[in-house]
Amino acid sequence: MTHEIEERTEDTQSNFTGNVAWFLAGACIGAAFAVLYAPKSGKETRQYLAGKVQQSKDAVADTSSGIVEASRDMFERGKQLVDDAADLFERGRKLVKG
Repeated sequence: MTHEIEERTEDTQSNFTGNVAWFLAGACIGAAFAVLYAPKSGKETRQYLAGKVQQSKDAVADTSSGIVEASRDMFERGKQLVDDAADLFERGRKLVKG
């Protein structure tokens, strides 16, 4: 049962990471189209792009911290599973020895 939970958690994390990657790719493509069809001057466009780059950096930083937090949570859960398994093994060993 715990194996199924681990697989679901890994799938969820994988989906989250994939969604973030697709979002960032879409943002870059959207920015490229915006530059190509921009009705503004070069200076205004550069300022606009600088702002968007900063927003993208902030989004990546926020996402990175979320991924780090989720990884820590996964590590703690894995550690707890290992500890529980070790306890069960030890209890079983004591029962067999009598």
